[in-house]
Amino acid sequence: MELLRPSLLLTVSLSLLQLVSAQTSTDPAEVDALNKLIDYWNLRSKINLTTIDPCTRNASWASENANPRVACDCTGNSCHITHLKIYALDIVGELPSELFMLRKLMDLNLGQNVLNGSIPAEIGQLSNMQYLSLGINNFTGQVPTVLGNLTKLISLSFSSNNFFGPLPKELGKLTSLQQLYIDSSGVTGSIPQEFANLKSLRILWASDNLFTGKIPEFFGTLTELADLRLQGTLLEGPIPRSFRALNKLENLRIGDLSAEDSTLDFLESQKSLSILSLRNCRVSGKIPDQLGTFAKLQLLDLSFNKLTGQIPTSLQDLSMLQYLYLGNNNLSGELPVNIIAPNLIALDVSYNPLSGNLPRNFAKGGLSMNVIGSSINANNLQDGKALGMMQCLHSNTKCSNKVPSSSFSIKCGGTQIASASGIEFDDDSKTLEAASFYTSSGNQWAVSNTGNFISNPNGPLYIAQTDSQITGTLDSELYKTARISPSSLRYYGLGLKNGKYRIDLHFAEITMEDSLSWKGLGRRVFDVYIQGERVLQDFNIQKKAGGSKRALVKTFEANVTNTIVEIHFFWAGKGTCCIPFQGTYGPLVSAIHASQVSTGNGSSKGDKKHVGKIVGITVGCAAALVIISSVFYLWWTKDSSSHIRIFTDSPKQNLVR
Repeated sequence: MELLRPSLLLTVSLSLLQLVSAQTSTDPAEVDALNKLIDYWNLRSKINLTTIDPCTRNASWASENANPRVACDCTGNSCHITHLKIYALDIVGELPSELFMLRKLMDLNLGQNVLNGSIPAEIGQLSNMQYLSLGINNFTGQVPTVLGNLTKLISLSFSSNNFFGPLPKELGKLTSLQQLYIDSSGVTGSIPQEFANLKSLRILWASDNLFTGKIPEFFGTLTELADLRLQGTLLEGPIPRSFRALNKLENLRIGDLSAEDSTLDFLESQKSLSILSLRNCRVSGKIPDQLGTFAKLQLLDLSFNKLTGQIPTSLQDLSMLQYLYLGNNNLSGELPVNIIAPNLIALDVSYNPLSGNLPRNFAKGGLSMNVIGSSINANNLQDGKALGMMQCLHSNTKCSNKVPSSSFSIKCGGTQIASASGIEFDDDSKTLEAASFYTSSGNQWAVSNTGNFISNPNGPLYIAQTDSQITGTLDSELYKTARISPSSLRYYGLGLKNGKYRIDLHFAEITMEDSLSWKGLGRRVFDVYIQGERVLQDFNIQKKAGGSKRALVKTFEANVTNTIVEIHFFWAGKGTCCIPFQGTYGPLVSAIHASQVSTGNGSSKGDKKHVGKIVGITVGCAAALVIISSVFYLWWTKDSSSHIRIFTDSPKQNLVR
């Protein structure tokens, strides 16, 4: 027995050491701070650490997928909290001082909550921070300059908040930063020159902020950039030629530039691009042939620009291309014969002086194509009504309208319905796609849509709907469906008598919430044009109606001088993109009603102001095609100072600033 004693003593000693190691506890000051945070944010039912050490090994709240999550580093004499996640749990209130007692934090995720107030300067004390997410909250005040002290940051997000004032130049000290999400944050002014120091930056989302000045030349020196988004700002062109050096770009979205024109000369070596969107950027000149060598392109959007010349045949070589938007330019010539590649889903070349025949495979299954406003020979289009319109557009003979109408009513995105006042709203429930044109069964109106919701988890939907009751109206059903668009949605009243019209646009926000949850923090913002003139800018349905699921009617007057009226809903890059889910943005309209209030010579038609039933066009099918064609032809050819033509000016005169 005596011989066993040294061995037994060694075993006991090792066991005691392991027990001591296993029981290493968390810094008491951090435990106290964490418990106060849990109580302050009312999280005790989700994570109760009253009698348990937060750094207990293999705790359920420490796993990567836990929410709330608390994880620790126990390599020293005591444990320290290094990870704290309270994500999308609708916690409210300001950031309490106890949060900054967790001095060893490396990863803090408070995204998608309803936190408010300003960000305290104490946040600058968390010098070990690598990942900081404060996005989708209700923070106000200025972005604190002390964020520049967190020099270990790899990812920083404060998008979708209500900050004001400029971006702090001190953020230029974050030389390890790889991801910066500041879209819809509320910041204004110029982009600091000090951002040129962010050489490690790979992702920059900065859309929907009131940035001013020119797009910084130094962006071309941030050669690690793979994802750059600058839409819906007040930035001016041109797009710098220094962008030629950004050969790691995979996703480039710039839009809504003003002042100087841009060209596509900077597109040389960005062969990794899969998404290239330069919509509404005052891009002039020709489309370069080298774009056909960007073999990874899946989406190319150059719409609403000033491009000229022919569409390069090299675009036929983009075998992975799914969406091609070239509408609202000044492109001429013929479409390349093989422009419809095997994977192409949508082709928009509308409102260009293009001619010739449709390309091969135009009838390919799953393809949507919009050629309205061009002179392309569309004899083989499956939609006969659209065919008639196209024939008239490139005809040398004016078309006549034998039976003009004085009103039209559309239930956007829904089936036929009668309002409480007796107005019959036409069915508009047909499925639209990423490049669609559709005429109503009565040939009294038409609708055109372009664009696709990138990364929308609900798929390519262009109709919104709800089962909830709509308040503020006797016609709740009228607002339970709506047309939505990620880019451009146009409605046309066709075959109208000339004169002055009253146009009622019906809206209700049925997708974005106005609850106390983070899901109620979204903002839908878009513009509306009637007859080429902007009548609503930065229009926010929810704000104007006083909440979601509340009816709102906006009324306008418009002159019809050539039997047609155009109502254009246009997304100018503003508003949040991703609340309550990715791809929640763009125009939304519930219904449209237009009726004549006076004739061209000024005589009153007040007794017909609230027409209850649409006057039908009682002609045969062939005549209907001529009628629908004639109004577009007259629009195209008429050159009058009292009206803006679709192709040349409407709505480009206002969009290309």
